[in-house]
Amino acid sequence: MRIAALDIGGANLKGALHGGQAFTRPFALWRDPDRLAPVLRSTIAERLGPLDALAVTMTGELCDCFATKAEGVQRILESVKEACDSLPGRFETLVWRTDSRLVPIGEALHDPLPAAAANWLALAYLACEHGPEGRGLLIDVGSTTTDIVPLIAGKPTPGGRTDTERLLTRELVYTGISRTPVAALVRDLPYRGKRCPVSAELFATTLDAYLTLGLVAESDEASQTADGREATRPRALDRLARMICADSTTFSQKDAAQAARSIAEAQATILGRAIDRGVASLGSRADFAVVSGSGEFLAASLATRVAQRLVRLSTELGPEASAAAPAVALARILHNLKQSAA
Repeated sequence: MRIAALDIGGANLKGALHGGQAFTRPFALWRDPDRLAPVLRSTIAERLGPLDALAVTMTGELCDCFATKAEGVQRILESVKEACDSLPGRFETLVWRTDSRLVPIGEALHDPLPAAAANWLALAYLACEHGPEGRGLLIDVGSTTTDIVPLIAGKPTPGGRTDTERLLTRELVYTGISRTPVAALVRDLPYRGKRCPVSAELFATTLDAYLTLGLVAESDEASQTADGREATRPRALDRLARMICADSTTFSQKDAAQAARSIAEAQATILGRAIDRGVASLGSRADFAVVSGSGEFLAASLATRVAQRLVRLSTELGPEASAAAPAVALARILHNLKQSAA
């Protein structure tokens, strides 16, 4: 039985075939929501192939092209249905919810809010499978957000379920390694022995810091960058320079490296505080931490400070699966559901 899952975000589509490949495909949903159906159709056809069952989760409903989250869920699911109906053959499509249920797409369309931003919960169940016994944390650092979920006795024990509840508990931290604006992290940057206030503009993001530090690979892909140009170190220097209203004629590679380190340290401080709060919710030092995401390197560096044992999903499942971990997790949940029903 061919079983797959899709995680539909605002900036990326992530998918996984159970027992097979996982992938991430950039797609700026907020810019062109009407293109979602054809993009999903081509993604399923080209990356997943003929299916028997598909599970869907999302975070893209929060995009500001939608008036409300309920509308966002419905528009996304309508696009999923249109894409699936246009493919040859017929397969079951189910939607993952924050009550840990997979429901038919028609039910999710009728009652949309439980399907909003549920992908982290699927991943938390996968983290429990890979984590040892005891009390631990899932730390997933993605392009846009970070999820920190307490895991106790083999079960997720979140303090909140909705995005807002999770923000309040610091189990959702709206910062990631690619799309976070620099001005959201720092008020000034080092520049030739002084601290220069930054411009409150979307000139650069965390992607530019990690490109400059060599922690993220260069790419011609431009969908994640602030200026729509390539994700390369020279372009990252240009973008970082503009944060202090400079350009490449007055901003050197050394200047860029100093700025990048300052940005990375500020982000690590914010995430470190949230992780400390997660550890406090466990009642003691974490026995383990399961880390994943496109920013797994950052999650791992922060987790070693608080956890006795570190489990990297990139080691357990592969780097592509770690980057698309919620989709991998959901495909496994659907597979287990089908096995138990057989």
